[in-house]
Amino acid sequence: MVEKLFRKPTDNIYIQAFRYVLSGGLAYTVDYSSLIILVEVFKMHYLSAAAIAFVLGSTTAYILNVAWVFDKRTFNNRFVEISIFAGLAMVGLVLNQTCIWFFTENANMHYLFSKLIATMIVVIWNFFGRKYLLFR
Repeated sequence: MVEKLFRKPTDNIYIQAFRYVLSGGLAYTVDYSSLIILVEVFKMHYLSAAAIAFVLGSTTAYILNVAWVFDKRTFNNRFVEISIFAGLAMVGLVLNQTCIWFFTENANMHYLFSKLIATMIVVIWNFFGRKYLLFR
C-alpha cells in the first residue's frame, strides 16, 4: 500500500489527490513561510510579499506535480507545459491577491488569516486546472 501511495506512477485520481495534498502542503509551507519572512523580517508590504511567496510556492508545486503527483502529461513539449502551468498560476495569483486584499482590507482580518482563506480557494482552482489541462 505504501508503494502504491508514494512511489508507483498512477492515474488513480484518489491517489493523485492524496499526493497533491501532500505536495501542496510542502508548496504551501514554502509560500506561507516566505510570506511571513518577507513581511516580518524584510518589512515588505503584505501584497508584494504575497505575490513573491506565491511564485515560490507555485514553483515548488510545479516541480512536485511533474515529478510525483501526475504521471501522465498532456503535452510533450516542456515549454508548452510550463506556459500553461504559468497561465494557471497567474489566475491563481489573481485569486490569491484578490482574496488576501479583500479579507485584509475589507473584512479587517490579519493578512495571514486572509492568506489561509485565499489558499483554500486557490487549491481547488489549481487541482482541477492542472488535472484537466496539464496532466490528463
